[in-house]
Amino acid sequence: MGSETDRFDQVAGTWDADSSRAALARAVADGIGRGVGLTPAMDVLDFGCGTGLLTLALAPHVRHIVGADASVGMLAVLEEKIRSQGLTSVRPYLIGEAKPLASAGRFHLITSSMALHHVRDVPALIAEFRTLLHPQGRLALADLDSEDGAFHDADVRDVHHLGFDRAWLRERMSDHGFVDVRDTTAFVHRRRGREYPVFLMTAALR
Repeated sequence: MGSETDRFDQVAGTWDADSSRAALARAVADGIGRGVGLTPAMDVLDFGCGTGLLTLALAPHVRHIVGADASVGMLAVLEEKIRSQGLTSVRPYLIGEAKPLASAGRFHLITSSMALHHVRDVPALIAEFRTLLHPQGRLALADLDSEDGAFHDADVRDVHHLGFDRAWLRERMSDHGFVDVRDTTAFVHRRRGREYPVFLMTAALR
């Protein structure tokens, strides 16, 4: 995964300067609160957490949250936020060969925002998420609707999907035993005069 995290390592220090990313995190967190419900008894995994914008938006509402990412640079920013805010309920987790996602723990809820389009095999990831969830666990995934490739700059090489067709993703979640699959538009990115909707898809283990 190393070469595909290089860009994120390099931009981690300025990632939060784009105010739309914080706005997206707030919108997705609010959508999760409405669509899933958050309780002080929940242990949560935020996959592809980056600098922890969504992670930290969810943290006050749950018992414990793990922010997992493959970028050392991104997690370094999250770690500094954890230290400066004195947080004890947030744990960064670097995904790698020595620390696969399967070792991150067991969770009541798994979230992910704008990370799926960087994952080659999304159905395999959904299957792995299932193994990490407690019975009746919940899944909340946010990402771009299908787009023509204009969302990212032309030189970006770590994108494996140009957004997602919602019906296709709902079917993949159903394939792996998730039920009550629902989706809504959580946010709309505006870039270069165009709009790019971001869906939030929630589901529960059968």
